[in-house]
Amino acid sequence: MERIDKREHSQLRPVKITRNYIRYPEGSVLIEMGETKIICNATVEEKVPPFKKGSGEGWVTAEYSMLPRATEVRNNRDISRLKMNSRSSEIQRLIGRSLRSVIDFSLLGERSIILDCDVIQADGGTRTASITGAFVALVDACYRLLEKGSIEKMPIKNFVSAISVGVVEGTPLLDLCYEEDSRAEVDMNLVMTDEGEFVEIQGTGEQAPFSIETFNKLIELGNIGIKQLTDIQKDALGDLSNLIGG
Repeated sequence: MERIDKREHSQLRPVKITRNYIRYPEGSVLIEMGETKIICNATVEEKVPPFKKGSGEGWVTAEYSMLPRATEVRNNRDISRLKMNSRSSEIQRLIGRSLRSVIDFSLLGERSIILDCDVIQADGGTRTASITGAFVALVDACYRLLEKGSIEKMPIKNFVSAISVGVVEGTPLLDLCYEEDSRAEVDMNLVMTDEGEFVEIQGTGEQAPFSIETFNKLIELGNIGIKQLTDIQKDALGDLSNLIGG
């Protein structure tokens, strides 16, 4: 099949990461993947959740939301419903888990870093782009602590990023836009480290069950995308990349 934006089956959408996008947070990133655009802000707080108090260890968590006109049809804000959208709740838990997987909490000290991921324009892959962008914001926030002498060593052990893969019209594709995702027979999100280790796999046969052969093809395709995203993160971070993992 020919993709609507003429990409190859194994080709990412154009990716751009802009650091220091917002003035005030300890880390701030605008990530653009095709027409999907997300602001990821990292905030350092000198406190931890109750279950971490007295442990000497820190915590990382995330919040996710989508602006009302980030999509073609206006979405109501969560506050108007007096409860969080279940999709937003599931996504922010995924972002938090993904980032915590590469943090040494003992090196972070007894403090928290909160990642706010706000989608300003959505065209598929908002959860995966949020993870990829939030990681860069997290690195900047940790480096700010390092500069101030609040921590002695970068607490981030590995790079982590995420990508969508899927099957559309029988063809495995990398990095689905919304039009492709809405027609996918199989839809999958992969979160992986730069060492090729999995943090999370979310996969669904949207129209029918799928085979182990299809699963393996999608994993291989996702691994190609993760390697490219890691390189893009490293390019965006420059010399800070050398501090990650020791």
